[in-house]
Amino acid sequence: MTSCKPTNPREEHLRKPEWLKIKLNTNDEYKALKKLMRDNNLHTVCEEARCPNIHECWGERRTATMMILGSVCTRACRFCAVKTGLPNELDLAEPERVADSVALMNLKHVVITMVARDDLKDGGAEVLAETVRAIRRKSPLTSVEVLPSDLSGREESLRILMDAKPDILNHNIETVRSLTPRVRAKATYDRSLEFLRRAKEMQPTIPTKSSLMIGLGETLEEIYEVMDDLRANNVDIMTIGQYLQPTKKHLPVKKYYSPIEFGKLRKIAMEKGFSHCEAGPLVRSSYHADEQVNAAKQSSVTL
Repeated sequence: MTSCKPTNPREEHLRKPEWLKIKLNTNDEYKALKKLMRDNNLHTVCEEARCPNIHECWGERRTATMMILGSVCTRACRFCAVKTGLPNELDLAEPERVADSVALMNLKHVVITMVARDDLKDGGAEVLAETVRAIRRKSPLTSVEVLPSDLSGREESLRILMDAKPDILNHNIETVRSLTPRVRAKATYDRSLEFLRRAKEMQPTIPTKSSLMIGLGETLEEIYEVMDDLRANNVDIMTIGQYLQPTKKHLPVKKYYSPIEFGKLRKIAMEKGFSHCEAGPLVRSSYHADEQVNAAKQSSVTL
């Protein structure tokens, strides 16, 4: 397992611009959802990855992204705040607990993500697939989006997941090709593209989605290259957000993109053929995911 090395202390740390200041909202809805997660021993990527939208999603939209297979990841990506190490748990009852919580919250759309579990032969695919099936049984009207790791590139693991027929398959490319070796641990740019391509081949009617974080030193040309590569592999939905350094041990921010710049990137992405693109400083992979699944469904009807 690799470890996060401290960034060069001499590297300049940029100050956050005004548009990245977040208004906290710890209202009753936020508190109730947090209590529900703790009572059911559930993890959320909202908390573990320190998502900047947690107060909006929990406090206003009453949505959350569930993170299954524990809270310890076997990979140590240099952008991510999730704990890394060797997991010591595999809770086979977790899918039912997640499904119970989704039903209790009466969610219209839920995102199920996971830590990377390279210690498991199937990478955790069967538990993720069973979570989809459990939600289907208990909340048949809830649309289900899955956000898995690359499952170590094993086609049979991906097939286990796609056979459960989630409403959206989301796998993040994360960064541009040239920065991938420095930013991501074990994952590769081409493996992620292959993962997305195979998912679409296995279930052509299921929308695929990927997310890019910018501000790590990439060029505009490299951003456009990611868009082209995703479209070449039949990815339907793209999200683009600002990278924010979670701790001093993680990679520093090289550039803060303005809302206007994000707007231009969204326009270009739509021109390149994505059915939907969400782009903005605080956009994350699961941001307004309910709206994205609706856009994907509408696009498939018009095609």
